[in-house]
Amino acid sequence: MRLLASVLLAALISGCSVLQGTPQPPPAAADRPQEIRRDRTQGLQRMGSVTALVRGSPDDAVAEIRAKAAAAQADYYVIVMVDETIVTGQWYAQAILYRQ
Repeated sequence: MRLLASVLLAALISGCSVLQGTPQPPPAAADRPQEIRRDRTQGLQRMGSVTALVRGSPDDAVAEIRAKAAAAQADYYVIVMVDETIVTGQWYAQAILYRQ
């Protein structure tokens, strides 16, 4: 029984390493902010964070984040969360802004 538990624990721990990705460089900067994944932020300068609280859909919250990133002249942004608030139809989003 103890051997089985040890083998299962070792398999579980080694499985976690499969899910970790290696950092990749961000794509080339464009004329508007681009959404990137967290593993592509290596070497970028963090500018700060922005939030959005909108009525509508999750896409509306993401569009508001994109507009705020453009207003801040960010090159990239990483959306941390998009979640519906306790009020039905009201969405909250948060993102981190980066520049090269």
